[in-house]
Amino acid sequence: MNAPEFKAKYDRDGFVVVPQFLPKSLLAELLGQLDRYIRDVAPTLPDASAFYEDKQRPETLKQLQNMAIDPFFDEYRRQPRWLSLAETMLGEPGEAKEPEWFDKPPGTNHVTPPHQDNYYFCLTPPHVVTLWIALDRVDEENGCLRYVRGSHLAGVRPHGRSKVLGFSQGITDYGSADREREVAIFLEPGDLVLHHGNTIHRADANRSATRHRRAFAMVFQGSSCRRDEAAFQRYKAALEQQHQQLGLTV
Repeated sequence: MNAPEFKAKYDRDGFVVVPQFLPKSLLAELLGQLDRYIRDVAPTLPDASAFYEDKQRPETLKQLQNMAIDPFFDEYRRQPRWLSLAETMLGEPGEAKEPEWFDKPPGTNHVTPPHQDNYYFCLTPPHVVTLWIALDRVDEENGCLRYVRGSHLAGVRPHGRSKVLGFSQGITDYGSADREREVAIFLEPGDLVLHHGNTIHRADANRSATRHRRAFAMVFQGSSCRRDEAAFQRYKAALEQQHQQLGLTV
């Protein structure tokens, strides 16, 4: 990988694509472990760790959180290939938060609202990067990520409560000027996109009748980061209120 070139694009745009980050053998291993986790572990999880479009239909599983309860995924956070790339972007030592898995199943109207990850994390300085790897082909039809180029340079925008499970807050003043700067990211399985914690991004619903849009992600924060505890407690309170209103168990 041409790390300096990726770093320059990341610093300029707030995101960068790394083609074929995982070779086929490593991607197959990850997919196998994810299949095992979804089959054996997900049915035992509380609502706040496994999100379904319709819990009565297991095939509508759309998001998994808190995956470090599983020994494989706890150890995977320290996988050198991922950590090295993250630390190159951060410019300092980093550590991974718990892995997450996402899907936009076909036939569901799951829209990801425009948001900034660091609104949820509340980290200062915002030395935080998300590494998001495609497990399926990702394009406009099945709900690709859309980034607002350079938005990481302008700080955190106002957010308000969202009705989307898994994304409790969305940007309240997102408008035409933002959409004009959007970049749609098309990926093949094994391709990775990295984005800065302050980069604005969103995704449309999956309009395909047959194709999933699965992804696996890890967030890395730099050693210099400190959490704004007051802001984080406000976010947690809003999140808990959303879960209560939706009748979720934690």
